[in-house]
Amino acid sequence: MSLAAFFDGIVLHQLLQWHHMLSSVESPNTVAGLEANTFWDGVFLFGAAVLTIAGLTLLWRSSRQGSVLRSAPFVGALMLGAGLFNMVEGLIDHHLLGIHHVKSGVHQSAWDIGFLVVSAILGVSGWLILRSQRSTSRETT
Repeated sequence: MSLAAFFDGIVLHQLLQWHHMLSSVESPNTVAGLEANTFWDGVFLFGAAVLTIAGLTLLWRSSRQGSVLRSAPFVGALMLGAGLFNMVEGLIDHHLLGIHHVKSGVHQSAWDIGFLVVSAILGVSGWLILRSQRSTSRETT
């Protein structure tokens, strides 16, 4: 989940500057607005860092308990988590609260819906990978 948050915060907020955390509430076109948006972008990325630390802690504990990290289940779990995070973030921030959009302006709704579609595909793909790995592991035991 946190990898999706980092991608969103770094690529969409900072590099492409398509939106900021509150860009539909507080215009980033003024110094005060940009300061407020930058602060909340930082809060968002701090939350991503906390989730990353929690995830790495769980991963470390799992490896110490003898769980073998196989690449397919790991990638499937990453994809599922990223898709779920983006779906929740997109539904809440873009649609429910309307605090920002993927790309404001022309075709704003299309960008928001496209984000949800790509997120759903990512999540479902991860779930299918995990499901196929479970089926394979049951057949071999």
